[in-house]
Amino acid sequence: MSERIHFIGVGGSGMSAVARLIAARGYEVSGTNLAETAYFQALRDAGMDVQLGHDAALVDGAAAVVVSTAVRETNVELARARELGIPVWHRSEALVRALEGQRLVAVAGSHGKTTTSAMVAHALHSSRIDAGFAVGARVFGIEGAVAGGYAGTAGISVLEADESDGSFLRYRPEVSILLNIEPDHLDHHGTVENLHRAFADFAAQSGTVIACVDDPVVRRLADAARAGGTTVITYGTSADADAVVDAAGITRGDLRVPLAVSAPGAHNRLNATAAWLAAIEMGADPVDAAAAFASFAGTGRRYQHRGEAHGVTVIDDYAHHPTEVAALMRAARDGGVARMVVLFQPALFTRTQMHAEAFGRALSVPDADVVLAPVHGDREDPIPGVSSASIAAHVDLPAGSTLTLAEDLEDAARLAADRARAGDTVFTVGSGTVTLAADWILDRIRAREGGDG
Repeated sequence: MSERIHFIGVGGSGMSAVARLIAARGYEVSGTNLAETAYFQALRDAGMDVQLGHDAALVDGAAAVVVSTAVRETNVELARARELGIPVWHRSEALVRALEGQRLVAVAGSHGKTTTSAMVAHALHSSRIDAGFAVGARVFGIEGAVAGGYAGTAGISVLEADESDGSFLRYRPEVSILLNIEPDHLDHHGTVENLHRAFADFAAQSGTVIACVDDPVVRRLADAARAGGTTVITYGTSADADAVVDAAGITRGDLRVPLAVSAPGAHNRLNATAAWLAAIEMGADPVDAAAAFASFAGTGRRYQHRGEAHGVTVIDDYAHHPTEVAALMRAARDGGVARMVVLFQPALFTRTQMHAEAFGRALSVPDADVVLAPVHGDREDPIPGVSSASIAAHVDLPAGSTLTLAEDLEDAARLAADRARAGDTVFTVGSGTVTLAADWILDRIRAREGGDG
């Protein structure tokens, strides 16, 4: 009988992907989660022993217990594992074990990791390379891919490299991507200097670094990595990049390939360029890899179309940093969205405190009804004086726009639905539980108008 690995919080996007890859290595997998998420159900459908609610007895007999940073020491299952002396692995440590012996592509940066990781996997599969991946969302369009985890047969795996808790330093990738670096997760890193040092250490542990020189911090770290002997390939709109992307294609030396990207926004052209370079490094044909992005089906919660009701379209997006929210708003306008309703749920009190003004600027958009849900604290305790009102104080409403503070997420969904009219697009935005609101909004619009719409 194989050893059993037990996952606490197995229903999260990242944890479920690792659980699937651990199972593919021949381990028995068990796990618990408080809520019945889509990821949880996918694991259950795959035959894994996952249960709702935490129970200390479920840990008994496990060879190891896997946790994420969100699992507190007071969790009864974690406390039981400590009591019994069962090894406790961080999610990233479990992922390292699951991918042992694989050639790794690791995608790092403050924004765009999920989309770019999925783009690398898609480009490889389009080039007939059956790469595995561990992505923090469902990847659409790759047969057999469930809940962000796929084993593959090529001996190559693509993974998100998470800087939030420093766990990306556990990886030794053959190829890494540095997308962008902005102040975030300082609850872990303490200072911006420490955050930059962590990214520099990550780059130094990589065989080849693919770096976006449009980002000044990445440019500086890329120069330092090259000076330290690391192979660096740069990309961006800057003329001095090794691979230059423009509105029509990518130029790298004497090679010119057309680039059509299904995902909206200039940032996704940059993401696709990074993915193209990584795919080539792992053996993909340059022309095939570039052509792949026109058919990229996206990932869960990244500009994800959740439905339509009586002329109202609902889009769900994971944007949770001011730069991401601003990019989402630009992508919506570039994609032809006129009037919009934006339901934003800030995630983490520390992030809200640090970026309240920037969030306010990002949400100061014309022809929009903005609804702010309360802060989703997740693993954090509240900070006195920090709330969604901290963001609202910095929203400068253009003509034709409104701003409303909601009492809770259900109230926010009700307000968003009631403001939406035929022709509008509603965005549910944030990294917390706001994704639940997308279905609530659609249901309320259908009930209001009558019928399925």
